[in-house]
Parts: sequence; structure tokens; C-alpha cells
Amino acid sequence: MHYYKYHGLGNDYIVMDPKKTDVKLTAENVKLICDRNFGIGSDGVLYGPIFEGKNICLKIYNPDGSIAEKSGNGVRIFSRYLVESKYVTESDFSFKTDGGIVEISVLKEDASLIKVNMGGITFTSSKIPVGGPEREVIDEKLTIEGKDYNVTCLSIGNPHCVIPMKEISKEKAVAIGPLVENNPSFPNRINVQFLKVIDKENIQIEIWERGAGYTLASGSSSCAAACAANKLGFAGNNITVHMPGGKIKVEIIDGKIFMTGPVASVSEGNFTKEFISLISGG
Repeated sequence: MHYYKYHGLGNDYIVMDPKKTDVKLTAENVKLICDRNFGIGSDGVLYGPIFEGKNICLKIYNPDGSIAEKSGNGVRIFSRYLVESKYVTESDFSFKTDGGIVEISVLKEDASLIKVNMGGITFTSSKIPVGGPEREVIDEKLTIEGKDYNVTCLSIGNPHCVIPMKEISKEKAVAIGPLVENNPSFPNRINVQFLKVIDKENIQIEIWERGAGYTLASGSSSCAAACAANKLGFAGNNITVHMPGGKIKVEIIDGKIFMTGPVASVSEGNFTKEFISLISGG
């Protein structure tokens, strides 16, 4: 019943390896593990590696127990775990998430800096998904409690809603984020980024993450906000995304999104027998 804990710019995850743990990850178990008072505390659980033949797969859980298709920080963290546990020995490799295959480049020998090919994006409503007629969801009005916001929505393997603002803050993210996340326009709920443009090469975001709440940093949110800023003409193809937890570099090359950011190790340990009993239903 071993676990490993890492963070990417303050966005922390617990890695649970099926070879080293025997507990079924139900939604209730995940919620308890991620609880910062009654469990270990984290922004999610990374369950893997799961092997399909020679292919490595990763299952990502939000702290509310729901499944996340993809997580930029999560895939960087899992990449470092794969390197440290010697599941991979090359500096370039790939694995599968529910949001598609990600390609990894380890830029430092200790795997503390990771570059990820996050794949392509789409602004098409049915593929995000966003309700209403088929269209690209770019600079549309979304009404929240009687107030109109201009939003751009896209999927990078998971759904995002980017809201440009002149000024952003944690308070705005916490107040507006859950209302957008759970808006009927988004049948699978949605991640929300509040975007402030600094210049053509720098943007700043505050994040409300689907199933997790206010988050210090997010890799997929960084990619989504950068792509929206680029699509709206606010930024170029090489963008530094500034978040409360730190900075991530995003490059848009031939329709594919590349994200570069750090990973830090926090701890590893074992669940106690008492806690195992709780998450085993005993």
C-alpha cells in the first residue's frame, strides 16, 4: 500500500501504482485519499502504470472522485514517476490517458523538467462539448447570474472555457468559476480559466478546475488559455503562462501544443492499516 506524492507548481498529485497497491479506487475512496484533513491531501490521484500489452496507460482522478481525461501537471508528474521507478529508461516516450496519447521528453536527468506534446485542440462545440448548434465557440457571450462574459471554449483532450478579463484574481475565480463549471451549456462540466493578457508572449491566468476547485497551477489550463489567446489574436505561438504557482511555457507548432514545466517530489510512504480499512470498506 505504497504511495508517492509530487507537485507541479503547487498542483499536487498522489501516484498509486497498481503493482504496489491493492485498493479499488472508487469515487468515495479517491475523495477520502485526497481530503486534506482526513486523508493524505492532494489535487488528484494518478493511477498507473496500467499495461495494455507493452503500452502504458494512466487513469487520472479528480479529488471529487470523477475522472479527468487529461492533466498537464498530472502527466508531467506521472512521467517523473515512470523515470524514477525505471518503467522507462529513454528520455522520449509516450503513454495513454483517457484524453489521448501524450508524448514526453525528459529535459533534465532527474526528470525535474518535462516537455509534453499535448496533441491537437478543437474549438468545435460538439467535441468540447458545448450545447447548442454545431460551431466553433470563439468569443461568445455566456450569461452568468445576469452578467454577460465573453468566452472561448476548446478541448485539449479535456474541456476548457477561457474568459478574458482586464483584471483577474483568486476571488473572481472562486466566485464565478463554479457557476461556469456547472452551467447547463456544458454537459460534462468544464475547466475555467480567467485570462489577463500581459503582452504577445506572456499571459496570466487564475484557474477553477472541474472537480477540484481553485488551483494554483494547471498544465492543460495553461495550454487552453494560451491557445485561446492565440486564436483571439492576443498572443503569438510561444507563450509563457503565469499562474499563482509559477510559470509554464506553451508552444503552438503546426496545430500541436507543447508544454514545458517542472515537477517536484514531495514524499512517499505507506497507508496505515487503519486508513486501509477505511478505504477498503472495512
